[in-house]
Amino acid sequence: MKLNVVTHNPGKVKEFQSKFSEYDVTMVHVNREYDEIQTAYLEEVVDKGIKQLYAEGLRDFVIDDSGLFINALKGFPGVYSAYGQKTVGNKGILKLMEGVEDRSAQFKCCIGCMIGEERIIVTGVCPGFILHEERGDEGFGYDPIFTPNGELSFAEMGMADKNVISHRGIATRMLIDELRKRQLI
Repeated sequence: MKLNVVTHNPGKVKEFQSKFSEYDVTMVHVNREYDEIQTAYLEEVVDKGIKQLYAEGLRDFVIDDSGLFINALKGFPGVYSAYGQKTVGNKGILKLMEGVEDRSAQFKCCIGCMIGEERIIVTGVCPGFILHEERGDEGFGYDPIFTPNGELSFAEMGMADKNVISHRGIATRMLIDELRKRQLI
């Protein structure tokens, strides 16, 4: 089976492929736009994206929306994480966190999948903390400033280790479980 992964980020396609490799599923990168509504909820963004892409004729696809939600910043950057990464980046987030004691945060990943007429939406969450500096050169985005356990940043972990505990790894396993339950893979 082929699943189209709609994203601008080839790193996401690699992460998906690594999780689906044992299920005879091949991920195909589809670098395509879809409307991302302005809302506080990842699930609403994904639901709207699924409906739009399906209406435009795309079939057998996966989309996701992820965000870093920092408690001391009232959830910022959250659903605006991609924009935050482009505008202020990791250095800007670290600047906003200077002198802040509560460094708790969580990464969330909402995955939407449409296979035939079957629509699935799942959300994985990985709690953790914002570091005081960037560390590591693996991964992408906010990975160098986020630690799930107070030790290694996501950017210091290999993909296999990261996928065990990351928001996307959790959501991907939830999606696989749902696909298996519905006998789609």
